[in-house]
Amino acid sequence: MLTIGVLALQGAVQEHLDCLNLLPDIKGIAVKKTAELNTIDALILPGGESTTMGKLLREFNLTPKLTEKIRSGLPVWGTCAGMILLAKNIVDEPNCHLGLMDITVRRNAYGSQLDSFSTTALIPEVSRTPLPLVFIRAPYVEAASPDVKVLSTVADKIVAVEQRNMLATAFHPELTGNLDFHKYFAAKVRNKN
Repeated sequence: MLTIGVLALQGAVQEHLDCLNLLPDIKGIAVKKTAELNTIDALILPGGESTTMGKLLREFNLTPKLTEKIRSGLPVWGTCAGMILLAKNIVDEPNCHLGLMDITVRRNAYGSQLDSFSTTALIPEVSRTPLPLVFIRAPYVEAASPDVKVLSTVADKIVAVEQRNMLATAFHPELTGNLDFHKYFAAKVRNKN
């Protein structure tokens, strides 16, 4: 049984937990405290408001331990705001949050909440059939280092990437009813153990 945590400071926490708990041999748990980082095999950084989440990470003193765990190989998946938390660079912002993934992201790249949209894309590493993608005030990756694997682009914008133990998506698989991305992440976790 794998235990996959979902950072539960703000955002789409329950939606990710619901998806995880539909998978065999996976237990999804909400993570709010530093000690809980020692009880999980992997972590999802959910969508939400990246500035608020970054502030809460600092206020709850989670940043140092979380950064150390991810650097040491803890599998992590950031969706939307979670992608921004992982990025080493954020366009037009002097500071980053965790600063672990060799990507430069643009926040709210597609515009406001009213500019949210859905589409489909074939992502062969994840599924043999096109996947539904939901973008809500989403970022995209403007630049990625050569050792970052690009999994998907939409309209020439990078929207899914992987680097070592880190996965990041600009979209929200937890809102689609499709479990393929959660299965893909769980497989990454199993292969690491």
